[in-house]
Amino acid sequence: MNARHGLKRILAGCLLAGAAACAGAQTGSNSAGSDRTGSDATVSAPAADKQAREIARGDPVRWYREDATEAQRMRTRQKEIGAALNEAKNACRQGPAAERRACLKAAQDTWQKEMAQVRQEAPVQSGS
Repeated sequence: MNARHGLKRILAGCLLAGAAACAGAQTGSNSAGSDRTGSDATVSAPAADKQAREIARGDPVRWYREDATEAQRMRTRQKEIGAALNEAKNACRQGPAAERRACLKAAQDTWQKEMAQVRQEAPVQSGS
């Protein structure tokens, strides 16, 4: 349970950092919004726009609903790991070309390691 609460704290910190970045971007001098800075620099433009719209609407109710089953918790972790992979890939693509291949490989390796850990922690299903 401590790991789950730690993960929630990490996610809350990331969400706060993202909200702060969006607020800073909205108060910036570029009124067109084409100059993305802060943590949004690693997110694609359509995703950043969607995030900004979601933040403007406030916190979704689903953020405050606990996952009731182990399967739901596992699925949430898999989605979070996949989202982290996508952000890492975007960051790699924006880095120097000479380092891109190694960066993408490291991101993929991290994804594989984390997904294997999730599968290893999955409860054993009986009766199948």
